[in-house]
Amino acid sequence: MGNDGVAHMAETLRLGGREFGSRLILGSGKYPSNEIMRDALETSGAEIVTVAVRRVDLTRSTSEALLNWIDPERYLVLPNTAGATTAAEAIRIAHLGRAAGFSEFVKLEVIGDERTLYPDTAELVEATRELVREGFQVMPYTSDDPVVARKLEDAGAICVMPLASPIGSGQGILNPQNLLFIREAVDVPVIVDAGVGTASDAVLTMELGVDGILMNTAIAQAADPVRMARAMRLAVEAGRLAWEAGRMPKRPYAMPSSPREGMLV
Repeated sequence: MGNDGVAHMAETLRLGGREFGSRLILGSGKYPSNEIMRDALETSGAEIVTVAVRRVDLTRSTSEALLNWIDPERYLVLPNTAGATTAAEAIRIAHLGRAAGFSEFVKLEVIGDERTLYPDTAELVEATRELVREGFQVMPYTSDDPVVARKLEDAGAICVMPLASPIGSGQGILNPQNLLFIREAVDVPVIVDAGVGTASDAVLTMELGVDGILMNTAIAQAADPVRMARAMRLAVEAGRLAWEAGRMPKRPYAMPSSPREGMLV
């Protein structure tokens, strides 16, 4: 049991030859302050933290630079290509991250529509294929389309990261069946990225049998980000444990909790 009395999950999350005890991945943007971000990260138990390469001070030139508040000995700092709209642009941003000293892991985003922030899947597959060829461990943010997920796996992605609903919308899972189709379509881990709004969303997502969740806005813009980070940690663990345990079958009618056999007349 952990210090909070919650049993550890039976399996670790395996990505690109590395193992992680937490299935919760956090973003680093939108927090009220760096101090709150740091405390939320710690409370969440996350071991992977994403940073937008184009939106942070890669030189760590001031004490308030975001990267000075994320301990690289404690977290895998995962650069992402947020803001890219073409494969070429995403590849260039990934190289900037590698030149800044990050690992070969990269969260790949190629946005195709500014209003919905849906990905351009054709450009995404192209960028994945090229970055894999160049030695990157690619974690692509994608639509909830099993055909695209399979193409990304074929291109060499170490996982696929379908949205549950639009980025930052907090709507929860709009198409659970699509996530199930993706889980069946690929052999790499499926990590839901975008749309989770609160702890109940996280539980329902993990109960689908996905391998993890990446979230940012749901925690960073909660009234109390640190408390929400703890709620999300427990929700991800509870949802995973429930999926591993296997839920009871749903039935149309009531069934007594106590057996009728041996009842006194």
